[in-house]
Amino acid sequence: MTNLVDKAAHTSTTQNVVFQTLATASGKLVGVVTLNVEKALNALDLDMVRAMTVQLNLWKKDPLIACVVLDGSGEKAFCAGGDVRALYHASVAAKGQVTEVAKVFFEEEYRLDYLLHTYGKPVLVWGDGIVMGGGLGLMAGASHRVVTETSRIAMPEVTIGLYPDVGGSYFLNRMPGKMGLFLGLTAYQMNAADACYVGLADHYLNRDDKELMFDAMATLDWSDTPALNHQRLDTMINELSNQVDIPKGDSLLAESQEMIDRLMAGSLTDIVSRMSTLSTEEAWLNKACATMLAGSPISWHLAYIQTQLGTKLSLAQCFKWELTVSVNTCAKGDFCEGVRALLIDKDRQPKWQFADVQSVPNSVIEDILTSPWGEEHPLSQLS
Repeated sequence: MTNLVDKAAHTSTTQNVVFQTLATASGKLVGVVTLNVEKALNALDLDMVRAMTVQLNLWKKDPLIACVVLDGSGEKAFCAGGDVRALYHASVAAKGQVTEVAKVFFEEEYRLDYLLHTYGKPVLVWGDGIVMGGGLGLMAGASHRVVTETSRIAMPEVTIGLYPDVGGSYFLNRMPGKMGLFLGLTAYQMNAADACYVGLADHYLNRDDKELMFDAMATLDWSDTPALNHQRLDTMINELSNQVDIPKGDSLLAESQEMIDRLMAGSLTDIVSRMSTLSTEEAWLNKACATMLAGSPISWHLAYIQTQLGTKLSLAQCFKWELTVSVNTCAKGDFCEGVRALLIDKDRQPKWQFADVQSVPNSVIEDILTSPWGEEHPLSQLS
């Protein structure tokens, strides 16, 4: 992205994240964060989370920074999720005990996500290519989520024995009908139109419009008022959206809302039974169904319970709930076996602890939902 580098007033690099500032005609700066692990599809590790947190907090206080952009290196992904290998190795070694590695990683990742949600200044995520798991956690927190014709967006945690975390307890429950539960159980990959429909994206541009967008940001009349900057950025992106060569198209999820609501109705046992006997000629739905049924029964329970939270919890309360569930799932759930099958041995033959939905004891789920911290929960005072 040569135009950005040419205009950069400052560039600094950690090993896996690049921070730049884009000079603008207004005299203000745009801070640009580029996830820089192209071979790993820009998956987040703890060092990246920490580097981003430090820089974003500095930019939040800097009056010269009017806006922040999050981007990913390469053309395949903004961010395909978290780098879970360290979590896996620590959890295997601990044999059923909650590890410090899990506590630290999830706490700091969720604090970063929460920072983005509450940033104040405009935060734009260029959600091109794969945006999954932890990457979607970053995008969900941004004020301006831009997707393209290549965007593929999903919460695939059910396939590794986890559940839709990184704020999923908040944003999945605010989607139309039963859509959040469907996405959490099936790991369905949304396109740009789908993401806009469910509220995970705000704007649509083409991949080739990226430099045009940065050029327009460089000439925008940025002000000292965040609310004005939000409005001006909205207007600018909307103008670019009206000129795209490749149209956004229609959302399959929007067209299928009523059917999805019927499939996801009732108890978890009802849903699994319905999906197990589903007969359809729709290839996308067959794939979603097969992905769900190959997933962890413990993960099904967690995703289902997550939707029962509804919209009564605040964003901070959602992250507090998730931190408890995530560290316990690494210790006592199917996380280790899911990661082993998909990423370590790559045999894609996970042997889940329980064979079906009804075999999962209530005591296992209650254990996962019980905070290992008691009253001293790390996110109790999230701010």
